Amino acid sequence: MTLLPRASNFGTEIDSLFNALLGLSVVVILAVFITMIVFTVRFRRGRDVDRSGESHRQLGIELTWTLVPLALFVGIFVWSIRLWVDLRTPPRDAEVVYVIGKQWMWEFEHPGGQREINTLHLATGQPIRLVMTSQDVIHDVSIPAFRVKQDVLPGRYTDEWFTPTRPGTYDLFCAEYCGTDHSRMGGTVVVQSPQDHAAWLAGHGTQTLAMQGRTLFTRYGCAGCHDPGAAVHAPALNGLFGSTVPLADGRQVRADDRYLHDSITLPASDVAAGYAPIMPSYQNRISEADILALIAYLKVRGTDQEPAHAR
Repeated sequence: MTLLPRASNFGTEIDSLFNALLGLSVVVILAVFITMIVFTVRFRRGRDVDRSGESHRQLGIELTWTLVPLALFVGIFVWSIRLWVDLRTPPRDAEVVYVIGKQWMWEFEHPGGQREINTLHLATGQPIRLVMTSQDVIHDVSIPAFRVKQDVLPGRYTDEWFTPTRPGTYDLFCAEYCGTDHSRMGGTVVVQSPQDHAAWLAGHGTQTLAMQGRTLFTRYGCAGCHDPGAAVHAPALNGLFGSTVPLADGRQVRADDRYLHDSITLPASDVAAGYAPIMPSYQNRISEADILALIAYLKVRGTDQEPAHAR
């Protein structure tokens, strides 16, 4: 049973799991209620039946009605766990699209620098990983036709992935009450053929996110402390992303998206070893969109992918 189009790689399997669970639940409910009705009719008051209560044990029947349902429900559990692992494990070639939720709109940013409001263009056959954060309160990205939904939290990155499989236009909703205009916080996902999507990207591209981040890196004064030769003693950023960072309190953390985000907004939370906690916080001073651009630049800083004009 399906009421919506299946437009992603997860559509068939999630629907199959739902239908299997629904069918199994219906069978169990019918078995319980039919048995209950038969016994209430057969042993109703005034009916001439044996009420001696003599026990007739049949081990085979008892094992069957215990072990068969157990096996079925354990099978459903294993199936759902395997599917959950698939949902949480994006492929290496997944294209990252950044999502920012704010009262009451969605902002999408492609790696090539294309920005969209309440509309997201994607290509069929291309795995997509949505990296999401909120600028204010908790939101939730729900795309029913793709059978995916995920909370979007302020000050934290969450993600979900899928592969669009069917061209068309599909609804996107906020599935978490987020304020007065929550019901109006929607959007559309436009799935195109790879050729049409490539043409759309080419027609809407300006600067890549990394290039935008390099410009912001200078505008916000980051270069004055973190560029080589700067007068201020600050951590080097070349090749930082993905490395292990020793902290002043003895811990070690991986320089991932969350670490870079917190280093910009909450710099005193994880101070690098050997450095004084002198960096000011940019929380509420810089938008989440600009933070995403800065992080995109920091990911490639000191690598072959760093924007040429920024080297």
